[in-house]
Amino acid sequence: MSNNRSGVFLGGLMLGATIGALTGLLVAPRTGRETRKILQKSANAIPDLAEDLSTSVQIQADRLSASALRNWDDTLERLREAIAAGVDASQRESQILKQQQAQQDSDSLSQQLERS
Repeated sequence: MSNNRSGVFLGGLMLGATIGALTGLLVAPRTGRETRKILQKSANAIPDLAEDLSTSVQIQADRLSASALRNWDDTLERLREAIAAGVDASQRESQILKQQQAQQDSDSLSQQLERS
């Protein structure tokens, strides 16, 4: 979860820096020609910035995916263990109930024979 937050933070930081730089250029006391040159340089840098951002997001997504897969595997293993324990407990309880029923049948037969 922390990895996802850091990726979002880095993306927001890059976006905020870009917007801040563009805003600063627009309100700077320069001539129109100078401002256009600076804006052109900034615009030329946007694809590299977008590629860096894309790479960062992909890395964070891969980390999140790997973490989710590990968590799923752990959950699945615990579920298998719980099911196996439940089956074992059911079988033991079934055996106990069968023994109790056999004992009751035996006691009932003994009582009937004594009465006869």
